[in-house]
Amino acid sequence: MAAAQSVKRTLIAKSNTQIVAVTSGACFLVVFCIVASISLISQFMYQNRIIAADKLALNTLKQDIQAAQGLESSYKAFVGTSTNVIGGNPKGAGPQDGTNDKIILDSLPSRYDYPALATSLENILTQQTVEIQSITGTDDAAAQAGNQTSTEPQPQPMPFQVTAAGDYGSIQNVVSTFERSVRPFQIQTLELSGDQSKLNLTIGAQTYWQPAKSLTIRTQVIK
Repeated sequence: MAAAQSVKRTLIAKSNTQIVAVTSGACFLVVFCIVASISLISQFMYQNRIIAADKLALNTLKQDIQAAQGLESSYKAFVGTSTNVIGGNPKGAGPQDGTNDKIILDSLPSRYDYPALATSLENILTQQTVEIQSITGTDDAAAQAGNQTSTEPQPQPMPFQVTAAGDYGSIQNVVSTFERSVRPFQIQTLELSGDQSKLNLTIGAQTYWQPAKSLTIRTQVIK
């Protein structure tokens, strides 16, 4: 009888061991499948985000290519006119001549350069055969050194004052030249003294320059 019970206990213990082993194996498989499923789902979602970003980048690139082609056509038409935007000859060398692209670049320089402005003012006055008495202004190059490029550039003023003397016709031509100049001049004050044979002209005005537009190429990490 005791031997039979001993055999029975051995069989039960063996059966319990097998059950524990099977249960442990099943639990391991379930946990492994859950972890693997979560990892696969995460990879699947990540790949979908990558594909969506690639499609967006491709569509943007196609739009940029079309925009670039349209811009090229518009530029060729803009510089290919027989008369420039201020009524001059694109192939001439006069003060109103030059191609439209050169006129645009000259009208609003992309760098602050006060000495170049002073030279330009001197040329304007010299061409009208007036006596230049003074060209004054503030060279603000140090303060403008860190403002050479911008993502959203805006025109920056450059104030100055010129004083000249000449006959009535020459003084009138000076004012007209400032009005017709390729580079914009905003006359703020104008003083005249003397008589018709010799007038003294003092102009307080400002012109402008505009920082170059900076383009930033960015990279994006898909998470």
